[in-house]
Amino acid sequence: MPQFKTLDDLGDIAGKVALVRVDLNLPMKDGRATDLTRVKAVAPTILELADKGAKVLLLAHYGRPKGQRHSTMSTSFVQDDVEDVLGKEVMFISEVSGPVVEQSIGILGNGDIGLLDNVRFWPGEEANDRDFAAGMAEHADLYINDAFSAAHRAHASTEGVAHLLPAYAGRAMEAELKALDAALGNPEAPVAAVVGGAKVSTKLAVLEHLVHKVQHLIIGGGMANTFLAARGVDVGKSLCEHDLTDTANAIMDAADQAGCTVHLPYDVVVAKEFAANPPSKRVCNVHEVAADEMILDIGPQAVEALGDVLKTCRTLVWNGPLGAFETEPFDEATVALAKTAAALTQDGSLTSVAGGGDTVAALAHAGVADDFTYISTAGGAFLEWMEGKELPGVAALSE
Repeated sequence: MPQFKTLDDLGDIAGKVALVRVDLNLPMKDGRATDLTRVKAVAPTILELADKGAKVLLLAHYGRPKGQRHSTMSTSFVQDDVEDVLGKEVMFISEVSGPVVEQSIGILGNGDIGLLDNVRFWPGEEANDRDFAAGMAEHADLYINDAFSAAHRAHASTEGVAHLLPAYAGRAMEAELKALDAALGNPEAPVAAVVGGAKVSTKLAVLEHLVHKVQHLIIGGGMANTFLAARGVDVGKSLCEHDLTDTANAIMDAADQAGCTVHLPYDVVVAKEFAANPPSKRVCNVHEVAADEMILDIGPQAVEALGDVLKTCRTLVWNGPLGAFETEPFDEATVALAKTAAALTQDGSLTSVAGGGDTVAALAHAGVADDFTYISTAGGAFLEWMEGKELPGVAALSE
């Protein structure tokens, strides 16, 4: 993991302008955010800077305006939500650089907070234009990135500005990077990875990277069907990418050479229709799936065996559900293994890090979201990290 400065490395910042990249891309309904997780995540950084007397400028994107100003995508829509979480008044600033920003800084007192407009209104943001980045940096004394979820983007606000100002990781970014380093950067072995989801094609790079990083690779979801088919199992009418069976075999061969054990289910839950509690639901050996049946979850014997695997491990990284968890009863394997992982974590025997949209929802559904060591709400950035890619927004913070 690259070395980076944190808020602990700040000196006296009273009266200085702190430009803070945050993620305020919130889900909205009827003009208010329906989930404030992202605001709550960055609140400690914002409040710490304000308490130290800095003038805090929040820099964020909202939606995909593609370099043009859209009245429906202004960050002003989340101003009230940010104020509610912070418990402080926030000044909305309709630009990200230039005279309006300069005048607003003059109005802000030490410890005050300003919210700049949607940085993606300007084409220079996604183009990572140096002049655009310099225009934003001109108003600030230091830069803090607290938006890991945007760290895989080499944009002006995530990467460009970091090279023009003293750059630091915010508290949420710091926690994320330390958790990820503990999971795959410098983990305590043995390491297990759970990778689920519908299609192998969306996580090829993840699987190819993980076989060289972990001792146990647990494959679930529709992806497991493709691997089972590669081993000659007839998966009936299950979701399966039959054109990728050669790729699946290549991944398993690479795992063998790397000393990584690939775990596939030997009993599964099948049904003739994908619906809640269908009468045709049954548990069977993987070699007993009928032509008119589809695999919708991992079976109870396989879940118990996977739980035993986790008990031998010291580190777990999890991305994706084991079955069609949104529809009962095909959530049972995901819930059961998640509870095992959570219990081992709470016992102190396992460091557990999970991430990705479906994963967060699945662990919340299992009631263990607070029992894992760390759960990342980042989607694309978490996946690219699992692929072993360098994240531009993180690399730019390195000393």
